[in-house]
Amino acid sequence: MEDWLGRRRGVLTYRLTQVVTGHGCFGHYLHRIGREPSTQCLDCGVEDDTAQHTLEECSRWAVERAALVAATGLVDLSLHSVIGAMLSSERRWDVVASFCEDVMSQKEAAEREREAAADALPLRRRRQGRRRRAFLRHDP
Repeated sequence: MEDWLGRRRGVLTYRLTQVVTGHGCFGHYLHRIGREPSTQCLDCGVEDDTAQHTLEECSRWAVERAALVAATGLVDLSLHSVIGAMLSSERRWDVVASFCEDVMSQKEAAEREREAAADALPLRRRRQGRRRRAFLRHDP
């Protein structure tokens, strides 16, 4: 934790934060907040889609993962090891951040498509909060 807090490089992006915290387009998280009927990975079918599954196992991201491993030299893709690699050099930080940007942007696009589908489950549809509804009422 001290290494993380005392780092002199590396910006936490939105998508990098999603992977580090597990709060993103992951079946496990979306199920927990009531947006998906199950925790299943919609890319490969495994029972529990987590950030760790996306980072380490999901067959959908094999090409991106291979590039990550080649550029960082990591064998262990546990979150602890990946964060350690990020803290060890600016180049590694950038490689991991790039992986997260690429993968999460694709997962988000797929999530938006599922939300917009005519046959989408009601729990999956994008919800409009109070601010958005108020804005739409006042928008000319």
